[in-house]
Amino acid sequence: MHPFRQLSILGLLLGALFFAFSLTPSLVPRPFHVQGILSGLSFAAGYWLGFVGAWLWCYLGLPLPRARLEFVLKLTASAICLFVATVFLRQASEWQNSVRVLMEMDEVGGIRTFSIGLIALLVFVVFLLLARLFRKTFVVLSERLSRHVPHRVSLVLGVAASVVLFWSVIDGVIFTLALRAADNSYQQLDILMQDEVEPPDDPTVTGGAESLISWEALGSRGRRFVTSGPDAPELSDFLGQTVPTPLRVYVGLNAAETPEERAQLALREFKRVGGFERSVVILATPTGRGWIDPAALDTAEYLHRGDIATVTMQYSYLPSPLSLMVEADYGAESARALFKAIYGHWSSLPADDRPRLYLHGLSLGALNSDRSFDVYDIIDDPFDGVLWSGPPFRSETWSMVTRDRDPGSPAWLPQFRGGAVVRFMNQHQRLDNMDGAWGDFRIAFLQYASDPVTFFEPAMLYREPAWMQSPRGPDVSPELRWYPVVTMLQLVADIAAGQAPTGYGHEIAARDYIDAWLALTEPADWSETDLQRLRSRFSH
Repeated sequence: MHPFRQLSILGLLLGALFFAFSLTPSLVPRPFHVQGILSGLSFAAGYWLGFVGAWLWCYLGLPLPRARLEFVLKLTASAICLFVATVFLRQASEWQNSVRVLMEMDEVGGIRTFSIGLIALLVFVVFLLLARLFRKTFVVLSERLSRHVPHRVSLVLGVAASVVLFWSVIDGVIFTLALRAADNSYQQLDILMQDEVEPPDDPTVTGGAESLISWEALGSRGRRFVTSGPDAPELSDFLGQTVPTPLRVYVGLNAAETPEERAQLALREFKRVGGFERSVVILATPTGRGWIDPAALDTAEYLHRGDIATVTMQYSYLPSPLSLMVEADYGAESARALFKAIYGHWSSLPADDRPRLYLHGLSLGALNSDRSFDVYDIIDDPFDGVLWSGPPFRSETWSMVTRDRDPGSPAWLPQFRGGAVVRFMNQHQRLDNMDGAWGDFRIAFLQYASDPVTFFEPAMLYREPAWMQSPRGPDVSPELRWYPVVTMLQLVADIAAGQAPTGYGHEIAARDYIDAWLALTEPADWSETDLQRLRSRFSH
């Protein structure tokens, strides 16, 4: 039979609609190759839903068009698909520009329609071939099973066996081998010594000759972490007074076997360098590969004039998306071990003679930092607060607070119980922009309305998310519309390969970290003139 005759009319029509919807704007701009893949996935999803609908129609015994009429309908459906795709492709550049203008990016003059269409077609064909291979497998298995069990039972067992077989190949072979290769690659990259990064001579720097952690055991991220950031001369020159060099302690994944052993090693090293003798301590949870955003830490070190110490611990080699898929529990376990060690010693110190303690995490780091402590364990002696930036949608505290926000506050910038404990900020509204008092224990969220990592939710598969309702965030396109299935795929593409400038999407700007730390930790003796100088220093 000719392949064209096997195509579903309803599948083609619904696939074309999904293809067209995929060209509309989402939260961040997309490069053409990502748009092509997204459009292909959307067309495949629409086609599959149409195919299932048509199959159900046949299964119920409802009337079908004759063969000649069916062929004409398919030609008509194909023409409609081509027309709809062309109309929406012509509008795609304007839709993408509606996002770029809000993010202060240069507008694009035209979108590569042919390339997008070709990539989308290739993606659809691949999924169509996989679907037909699945159907062939199902038919073969069902026919063999029908020799031993009733026909209907053989159909059910055939579907189940085919699903298990395909999933075993995808998850047990392709996915596992790919992750193993990725893990090995990132592990070697982590071990790689950078020629431009020299071992430190300062005895207070982790990785030096007197350190409890070897230079090699720090890993690539750790070596950059402990040797970067502002030092005493740089801070003193900017501040006009003599100040100390901030302390940074980092424990690499190779430093010890278990999270508990690495946490105890971090505690001993932190005590060795005098971390608890500083006025402020930050317990930072890194992203998947052990990265701490310099914009977050450098700004805090300036604001506290070097009288600050940070401790962190690596738990993975993989980038955050991969780490979230395969090591989500391990990241939380590592964060809990480090919190238990640091908080345990901090809480044993005299209350009037110990530093202020804050937790920080960006993205996956925010998620694991959120999971690092139980409020019932600290309620008698709470630490001072947290700053979680770009929190993923899976963060439990973020989800609860956003869901139970005060009436009238938007989902993209909630208010919660008058801001007595939890407050939110973005690039337009600061944490101190509230009338009520902020208590001694403070939770701060720094997030942008255009961040797909924060505002993705699986339920948008079938319902409109609350953050799309009016009023919308100032950096969210008014042209954005919710479409079932497609909008979820759009945000997946935004997370995987969206391109947002600093200060939008998932790219947190240093100027916003300055305002966040300023309100959360209240460093002394900062005039508005000095703050403007600091913002200018981090504006490039």
